[in-house]
Amino acid sequence: MLQLSEIWIYPVKSLGGIALQQSQVIEGGLEFDRRWLLVDENGLFITQRNHPELALFQPEIVDSFLKISHREQQESITVPLYPSFSKTEQKIKIQVWDDIVEAFEVSLDVSDWFSKILGFSVRLVYMPNESLRKVDADFAVSSNDVTAFSDGFPFLIIGQSSLDDLNSRLKESVSIRRFRPNFVFTGGKSYEEDSWREFTIGELPFYGVKPCSRCVLTTVDPDRGVFSGKDPLLTLSKYRNIGNKVLFGQNIIAKHRGSLQVGDELRIVKL
Repeated sequence: MLQLSEIWIYPVKSLGGIALQQSQVIEGGLEFDRRWLLVDENGLFITQRNHPELALFQPEIVDSFLKISHREQQESITVPLYPSFSKTEQKIKIQVWDDIVEAFEVSLDVSDWFSKILGFSVRLVYMPNESLRKVDADFAVSSNDVTAFSDGFPFLIIGQSSLDDLNSRLKESVSIRRFRPNFVFTGGKSYEEDSWREFTIGELPFYGVKPCSRCVLTTVDPDRGVFSGKDPLLTLSKYRNIGNKVLFGQNIIAKHRGSLQVGDELRIVKL
């Protein structure tokens, strides 16, 4: 039996993730997943690809707030999980890859807190519900498919068997945190998620739309916030290089809103 074993969200893109026992599938992804983002002075998104130290920021949900702590500085801030902005507050245009998205700056104080720790000027922004960022039309299931501040798609799924196979090839094993999935499942064969076109988790239907191509971010040690060498990307490139892209995991799109919880069964509908 295929079974959902882990659920992850990453409230602030490229900061630490939060493991959950249950979550809500909403428009554009899991609730609270990548609704916040750090951008530079020009409004360009920043990630661990160029700033591995972002991994040292760890968010957690405390009541109705998102608390973000820094592992080394021993400092923290809180921001509302459901922020509200006045009619006089202006949205700013920010860039995520090729997309221009309208967002609100959370607050000057919060932006200053991040800037002080990072040592350069950044702003923390929030994507309101009215800002719709569409997925790549070449892989969309419908014209209404959207995502938040993820790289390109609202969900990523990886099989535990796939990670186990990779780790059997590495000198030092890595955790699933290197690959930042939303869903991990147990059972089945290594990399079988590559071939899934339609499947369900619990009662909710999903579509597999595009294998996930991996980058240097997978070489960031999530505990130390530094690049840790060429693996696991180098090892993956030796046997998972397809079309000059290193693939690991499957990008997926949901068909309906609803609840999921660890332990839900996965059923394949169409390969």
